Amino acid sequence: MTNHAISFKDEFAQRLSGPGGLYNLGNGLGLLGGLSFHVAAAMAVGVTGWSALSDYFVGSLGATAITVAMLIFFWSGEQYHKAWAHGAPPDGRLNRSGDVSSGWGALALGLGLFLMGQPVLAATAGLMHAAGKFGSALPERMQRRMPFGPAVFRAVVVASRLPALAAVGLQLQSAVHLGDTQGMAAAGLLVLCYGLWLKADVALMRS
Repeated sequence: MTNHAISFKDEFAQRLSGPGGLYNLGNGLGLLGGLSFHVAAAMAVGVTGWSALSDYFVGSLGATAITVAMLIFFWSGEQYHKAWAHGAPPDGRLNRSGDVSSGWGALALGLGLFLMGQPVLAATAGLMHAAGKFGSALPERMQRRMPFGPAVFRAVVVASRLPALAAVGLQLQSAVHLGDTQGMAAAGLLVLCYGLWLKADVALMRS
């Protein structure tokens, strides 16, 4: 194995050692997987690849809001990665920056989900997630004055994932029952993404 290959392997392992890398690995898999399934389904009914791409990212106000949310989440992942570059405890300023930007991303996601007719997920994956992230970004002295510990805000973020994960589980069950291979692949990919995001959420509790 060459030094270049070893260096790349070490860099990749280091990037995945903290919550930022886990978040962005899940973000990247979800984005590329979702886009691939959407384009394939659209082209199967005669829609051009470019039109399918445009529809996925900015085809409606809801799609545009979700695209904005994805961009913000990628930025948040980088902030977390820098904060945890030297392990725990993380750089507090960068960690809070990741929390704040994640909160804004969750609000954009909630708006997109609401506009797409998903009010329950908008309330949980959007508003509830944002509340947990913004709460986690509060100064430590303010969190200490509260009747509950700062870990509660991190727990709220974890809990906000559960309704969406349950919905994906139902989709997977339905796809298996119908023998829908593409549906099984799409739902399975989402389960993997949620597993990565949850692992990152739990890792942040150590901060």
